[in-house]
Amino acid sequence: MNNLKHYGYARYDLMENLNYEGIEADYEALLKYFEDLPADDYAPGLNRYRRYSRALVLPNSGSIEWLPTVKKDDREYSAYFQGKFNPEHPGDYREFHTISSDIQDNKLLQEIIMANYRQTFWEKEDMIMPIHVGVHFVKLRVVNDDEKAVSSPNNLHQDGEPFTFAHLIERNNVKGGTNTIALPEAKGRVPEDVDQNDLHEVFEITKPLESYGVHDPQVSHYVSPVEKGGETGTGERSVILIDYQLTVVADMD
Repeated sequence: MNNLKHYGYARYDLMENLNYEGIEADYEALLKYFEDLPADDYAPGLNRYRRYSRALVLPNSGSIEWLPTVKKDDREYSAYFQGKFNPEHPGDYREFHTISSDIQDNKLLQEIIMANYRQTFWEKEDMIMPIHVGVHFVKLRVVNDDEKAVSSPNNLHQDGEPFTFAHLIERNNVKGGTNTIALPEAKGRVPEDVDQNDLHEVFEITKPLESYGVHDPQVSHYVSPVEKGGETGTGERSVILIDYQLTVVADMD
């Protein structure tokens, strides 16, 4: 937490830090779930696959309550809104296929959510309300040598939520997918166009549950597109992204 608060970002190895009996089976269930993620409806041709669900963390009890979904054409969706922060979807509400209830109940996913939450920091008066959690399952997948899979947005950016954490589930036969953490002033550009003094760190997460977190006001961040590696078969990079923000109560006056 000291690194997250002091530098605006921190790196973690949650496979080591959590390490409870049964973690391997819970990880395998998450890994298998990524095999059949639906294509991201907002990224045609960009080889991105995605599911998303919303939850609340209750500060007093430390429990997780998953929020209701929207049903359309017999499928369940969860809405996501980033305001002006995503330049590719400014002001847009997006609806993603929801994460199934059995995966929501996966102990490892719940342990990850709470491990992240314990790294966040808030004003005392903020803690009288639940903390809103957005859980994104995102896979970048390439089949052919000339393809790229692209994250959103494809530049250094801030998310709008105070805290975001990324956890690697699988990295297989890919090149790229390189993470960059930079000063906030670097947002809107790619790392090659930024003064090297404005970059905090450039790195790759390569092991299961290798992770990092960012405090959004302090930094911008980016992950480069993924291309197929040199082995036969597809290339895939699967990540769980989890953001945390205050629950907003509407003014009824």
